[in-house]
Amino acid sequence: MLDKISLILVIIGALNWGSIGLFQFDAVAWLFGGQGAAVSRVIYTLVLLGGLWCISLLFRDREVIESHE
Repeated sequence: MLDKISLILVIIGALNWGSIGLFQFDAVAWLFGGQGAAVSRVIYTLVLLGGLWCISLLFRDREVIESHE
């Protein structure tokens, strides 16, 4: 579950960075009242934590799930 939440946060961060790079538009800041707003800072921090968690995905062994029908 934590993997999925982290992945969603990383996707949000990627989309936001893409909008900054392409359009110079910070969607998180626009939605939540500027880069310095408390809610924006919480979102940025959650994206950071999600990204850090996703780094662990690179070093995990893949689990093979076999269905027994």
